Amino acid sequence: MAKIAFILLCHKDPDAIIKQAQSLTAVGDYMSIHFDARAPKADYDRIRAALADNPNVTFPKRRVKCGWGAWSLVQATLNALGAATDAFPRATHFYMLSGDCMAIKSARYAHGLLDRREVDYIESFDYFKSDWIKTGWKEERLVYRHWFNERTQKKRFYAMFELQKRLGLTREIPRDIEVMIGSQWWCLRRRTVAWILDFCRQRRDVMRFFRGTWIPDETFFQTLVRHLVPAQEIESRTLTFLMFTDYGMPVVFHNDHYDLLLSQDFLFARKISPEARELKRRLGVLYASDGARFRISDEGRSLYRFLTEKGRIGRRFAPRFWETESSLGRDRELLIVVCRKWQVARRLVQRMRQVTDIPCIEYLFNDESCALPDLGGIQSTVAKRHRHRRALMRMLFDYYESERLVVCLDPSNLDLLEDFCRDRSVSRLLEIECRYSDAYLTGHAMRVGLAGDHTPRETLNCLLPAIRNDMVHESDRIRDAQFENHLLMREIDNPAQNARPIAAFLGVTEDTALELARTDNLFAD
Repeated sequence: MAKIAFILLCHKDPDAIIKQAQSLTAVGDYMSIHFDARAPKADYDRIRAALADNPNVTFPKRRVKCGWGAWSLVQATLNALGAATDAFPRATHFYMLSGDCMAIKSARYAHGLLDRREVDYIESFDYFKSDWIKTGWKEERLVYRHWFNERTQKKRFYAMFELQKRLGLTREIPRDIEVMIGSQWWCLRRRTVAWILDFCRQRRDVMRFFRGTWIPDETFFQTLVRHLVPAQEIESRTLTFLMFTDYGMPVVFHNDHYDLLLSQDFLFARKISPEARELKRRLGVLYASDGARFRISDEGRSLYRFLTEKGRIGRRFAPRFWETESSLGRDRELLIVVCRKWQVARRLVQRMRQVTDIPCIEYLFNDESCALPDLGGIQSTVAKRHRHRRALMRMLFDYYESERLVVCLDPSNLDLLEDFCRDRSVSRLLEIECRYSDAYLTGHAMRVGLAGDHTPRETLNCLLPAIRNDMVHESDRIRDAQFENHLLMREIDNPAQNARPIAAFLGVTEDTALELARTDNLFAD
């Protein structure tokens, strides 16, 4: 059975470190603690004193002064690994943690997961071919020498870089290794750790190279594992759940994230807020629990993206210069059906095709598979359709040889509505207001990745009101825009009432509009 030696790098909050060590070692696992040498000695002494009688805790003989992005973080990890391998001969796995990490599964679950597969869990992506680095330096991290800390010695750091760049003082990467990159939060088998420590003693050239790189904790272990371990024995993922904001800062978890964290397909989570005392208490108890059951839905990242994107409403790229002052045509009519429930709009539009001669196109700006004629490639992707929206619509009017055209849009496409309704052509909106049952909202959450088959009911109960409010908010935004010729039909109204907006929208007789309003199963889910 797996036994884990946790490699804990930390620099603050000694009381939390003591509790973390006691919690994780209570079930028989181990911990090697490196407490930053920059931190107060009194804090370090307090940790050692509190854990002195715990045989499952050890400390490296030498503490290192750590700095972000510097080799010191790797050296501290190697020191802690060395201490752990010597002190805990029964440890089968070595798991990298920080003081801000906490278990989101029980020890029984964690051991079972590690027992099932004979692999190392570490993100290991090709440094040059992958897009793991989104912005900033890439090659510069490796081919130039970085001896100063960018955070504490910024002027020296950049002065040295500019000097090397001006003089062309680059260096070669050791020829027999391929540099990899990934998260610094990994879980490695004992054999792999032994290989790494032996490699460090034998390959001084590789050690010298990585000592001069920038942010080596994202490349050193990732490169060595890929160099030493067969590819089929590497699972290129981390077992620690972490997310980043748009500003590159780690997302911090609070007391109300407990259920969400437990449903993620990870063993630990980072970062837990220092103020989240109730969350820390519950997670601290969790690791030693024996009867906990976990329903993995793994929708954490999509939920976070859904909620944070609500703060970006109304943002829109400027129009392309070649579309400025362009028009769909002064005498043309663009008839837009707006509905969140696509199947409802499609049923109505299908019936419109049967009783009128107006060309109808369903959700061309939302559905990649929407049937469109060949217009020279402008219709090939949703992104192109958005980018060349007016040109696309003019070509469709021309293709169908019609001065009237019906299209369906999702209510989230406010930018398209604003663009088309400002055009010199005549635009009419028929908004279809539907009721949203819990069953529909649950299905919607699963379709868009906000939930899965195993999402706990408690999570859904919190999520459904947010989705319902979001849909209502989209409708409110459309009405706040005060578009001319904005008509509304509602599921709660009878066919006779809905016939009036349909007649005004299409310019048809009341009998024809009533026939459309009576479309079979129009509002069925």
